[in-house]
Amino acid sequence: MPETHLVTGAAGFIGFHLANRLLKEGHRVIGFDSVTEYYDPVLKRRRLEILGKQEGFDFVEEALETPGALDALFSHVRPAMVWHLAAQAGVRYSLEAPESYLQSNITGTFRLLEAARAHPPRHLMLASTSSVYGANGKMPYAETDRADWQMSFYAATKKATEAMAHSYAHLYGLPTTMFRFFTVYGTWGRPDMAYFKFAERIMAGRPIDIYNHGDMSRDFTYVDDLVEGLIRLGGAVPPAPGARGAPIPGDSLSPVAPWRVVNIGNSAPVKLMDFVAALERALGRKAKYNFVGMQPGDVPATWADASLLEALVGALPRTPLEVGLRHFAEWYLMEYHKPEPVA
Repeated sequence: MPETHLVTGAAGFIGFHLANRLLKEGHRVIGFDSVTEYYDPVLKRRRLEILGKQEGFDFVEEALETPGALDALFSHVRPAMVWHLAAQAGVRYSLEAPESYLQSNITGTFRLLEAARAHPPRHLMLASTSSVYGANGKMPYAETDRADWQMSFYAATKKATEAMAHSYAHLYGLPTTMFRFFTVYGTWGRPDMAYFKFAERIMAGRPIDIYNHGDMSRDFTYVDDLVEGLIRLGGAVPPAPGARGAPIPGDSLSPVAPWRVVNIGNSAPVKLMDFVAALERALGRKAKYNFVGMQPGDVPATWADASLLEALVGALPRTPLEVGLRHFAEWYLMEYHKPEPVA
């Protein structure tokens, strides 16, 4: 049955894909985004243009942290589902502008939680990140593993939002699912992400920086697979204490609140140099390499244990890396690539 869904960060990479999927399923979608200049706002406007051409989409351009903005919106539209994807993203940028993370990720999420407390949705879905696992060396990462040693301020703010949301779920009975993303890639992506930067430099004939001298791996997750996981997970509302059946092995369900955290990843880490080779094939160009050391705040590897996700929603599609990068390359070359002028 069609419902009203609020998607914060609707002009962003994942928010755009999620909103697009919800619209195609016949839901009304309220997009909320401040359209910052952290990366190319023209790209964000183009995403919004695509969403705006579809029936059922409305957009509010405002910052999360603006006092009263979210509360007024919640009271007006009363969303059945809330998908909180808006955030100041990026590990490396958090070294340069940490206060923007404090405002958007902490204060902004607080404003959202307050609005949800006053006007409770059926299910509150909040984005976290695999970066919260930080210095935990156990692989693959499971939701019940310790996540206490964040390596960047970005990761620290996202871990804080998990704790904040848990407290609201406990105090006000808000059914809440936190989802930890693992290196999402695909069409209409973010220019600040490594694969996007690689594509730009490869096509321009400039060397790409290979961190930790190539000794890195990531659990790359294609955006369409991620959105499918989110849609299914939206239907898996965490039950309140006292209303639970048989426990699910490895569940992160809180003992005192209708709250859980779930990994969304491909469960198949790929070595960085293998990823670059696949991107080269997709673009039809060879890269020039500049091998450098590890960046502050970064981790050498990520690997999701997705068994809880599959226990909750069933087996998910896993787009092969070659296929996902081919889709990205086709979009990038047709829609975004700007050839440098010949001198």
